[in-house]
Amino acid sequence: MHNNGNIIDNKFLGLFTDLYQLKMAQSYLREEMQTKATFQLFARSLNSHRSYLVSAGLEPLLDHLQQFKFSSESLNFLSETSLFSSDFLHYLEGFNFTGDIRAIPEGRVYFFDEPIIEVTAPIIEAQIIETIVINQINISSLVATKAARCVWAANGKPIMDFSARRTHGIDASNMASRSTYIAGFQSTSNVLASKSYKIPISGTMSHSYITSFAHEIDSFRAFVKSFPDDSIILVDTYDPIEATKKVITVAHEMEMSGSRLIGIRIDSGNILRLSKQIRSMLDEANLHYVRIIASGGLDEYSIKELVENAAPIDGFGVGTKVGVSHDIPSLDIAYKMVSYGERPVFKTSPGKETIPYKKQIHRVIDQRGLFKKDIITLENDQPAELNTEPLLQTYVKNGNMQKELPSINQIRDIFDQDFYRLGENYKKLDTKEIYPVVLSDKLSEMYNSVRNPV
Repeated sequence: MHNNGNIIDNKFLGLFTDLYQLKMAQSYLREEMQTKATFQLFARSLNSHRSYLVSAGLEPLLDHLQQFKFSSESLNFLSETSLFSSDFLHYLEGFNFTGDIRAIPEGRVYFFDEPIIEVTAPIIEAQIIETIVINQINISSLVATKAARCVWAANGKPIMDFSARRTHGIDASNMASRSTYIAGFQSTSNVLASKSYKIPISGTMSHSYITSFAHEIDSFRAFVKSFPDDSIILVDTYDPIEATKKVITVAHEMEMSGSRLIGIRIDSGNILRLSKQIRSMLDEANLHYVRIIASGGLDEYSIKELVENAAPIDGFGVGTKVGVSHDIPSLDIAYKMVSYGERPVFKTSPGKETIPYKKQIHRVIDQRGLFKKDIITLENDQPAELNTEPLLQTYVKNGNMQKELPSINQIRDIFDQDFYRLGENYKKLDTKEIYPVVLSDKLSEMYNSVRNPV
């Protein structure tokens, strides 16, 4: 597997589970319940402007599961809680995931109420890993979807990930950088994420750098002296227009020494108006090659407004609002049992009904090569439609990896291909178009027969 950027000591990874998972696991062990159970992870529909989701987080999850064990230090801690029996702690001492995992590949577009991941394992194993499964997929898919919306809004203009400082912790920041890159961002400012995932790195300067100099132009000159081939100058510390005049002077000085300024960055104010004024100033100074980068609280909505109003912006830096998925900060992701041994399992509580059985998702492709609808079937059933492709693939069998995982750039390509084949009506930001996801007749019949027995 590729480097997952994890900074947690793996010897404690087994403790990353909710207490009630361990309590249930001890009870299963006491009751001699070792039968295999199947759980499925899915996202319940949101009352929001989200018509699709982007699969992300699978590789980090699989990597964590390979390392998911209970060290002697972890077992000592659990023993000190006085909650667990010696038999159960002895069981955990040899804990190792031995089950099967089927999943939608990373980068693929999926929809609400579809099984994203299916875990089949002895019930104790499948139960204990619930927390880490939800944790890894929730944030990654959430941020990748938000990033995809930004990329669509930018209409081909590059976007840089600036989210590291305001995401919810170091791991979340690294996962956000990975997820935004999968969904089409061009680079990240997060140095650790760049190293861990081989993501292109980018960065400019902050206002503190400029204010540390007595004169603004001196800060510009000092910076380009250190980075003659990689300088983007921030112009909104004081007066953006006056700062741009100084940038023009510095850019001409750079030309005299044989180098070129990459660009300027606007981080506040009326970005639409300022970008037009500054572009005009740069062009009049024969600095057509100097790019304008916009940042400062941007998201898909503000990017779309700037693009639609012909703002002469060459790229965007997007941070907080994508890193925490500001408008939708969480998905209602659930991990529910669908079978225990040969017995179908389901919930009937209103608003949280689940459908039993192992499943497959078949995506129907229309004559143009676009996505038409998804059909959820029983695992080994084939729908009547001819032009379909199954989404769930086997990644782990009996605890062993079954295939080599794609590189992050290959995952980007997967996303690009899927997003191209998703109808434009599903990409709109301010409306929610429901993509058709239906149950096969056979799955519906079997569900109805167990839900409403004669």
